[in-house]
Amino acid sequence: MQIDVSHPGSFAVATLRLAPHESARAEGGAMVAMSTDMRIETKAQGGLLRSLGRSALGGESFFLNTFTAGTGGGLLQLAPNLPGDVTVLNPSTVGAYLVHSGSYLGSDTDVEVKTKWGGARGFFASHDLVLLHCSGGNQLVVSSYGAIDHFALGPGESVTIDTGHVVAFSESIGYSTRRVGGLKSTILSGEGLVCDFRGPGEVLMQTRNLGALAEWVREQVPTQRH
Repeated sequence: MQIDVSHPGSFAVATLRLAPHESARAEGGAMVAMSTDMRIETKAQGGLLRSLGRSALGGESFFLNTFTAGTGGGLLQLAPNLPGDVTVLNPSTVGAYLVHSGSYLGSDTDVEVKTKWGGARGFFASHDLVLLHCSGGNQLVVSSYGAIDHFALGPGESVTIDTGHVVAFSESIGYSTRRVGGLKSTILSGEGLVCDFRGPGEVLMQTRNLGALAEWVREQVPTQRH
């Protein structure tokens, strides 16, 4: 399978070119276009209980769509719901990636997607306690809200990132979450939880924050007066 990313940065699209009878998996609603003879199968991945766990705890769908090309191969295009970037990771080179539950877009069928506790209550948000553990396979497609920045941390190197900006990180990375300042500074500065990452390993960060967007939209909607 060959994957090309077009329109990177703000409105990226991943184009997957499949060999004859080759398959790929994608999150529900991610498909933009496909070959006419592409076969689609929707099923629970890894058993019903694991799929239920991924949905209830990781924010993902109960099921993933499997696309299989016909005898002449096929084309499949995937894009995220929000304007942002798309990049392709290779889990086999790092052991596994821990992925923000809303950033998984697609993968080859050898990538196993499981839930994994984030290690702290409310790692990304109060309702989002689990990271997706993606291991095996060679091609994992993740997306972001905004552009993607990569941090390659050596042993002992560290970086602190607002949890709302985290896309994914390699399993070798050490991490812990904490609040910025006290309650007063959290309210006044608009900051909240941050994550301290410690190398060695790779961290992917998105340049925009969905929680901040949701708050901005809420502020624009006039409140009903009684």
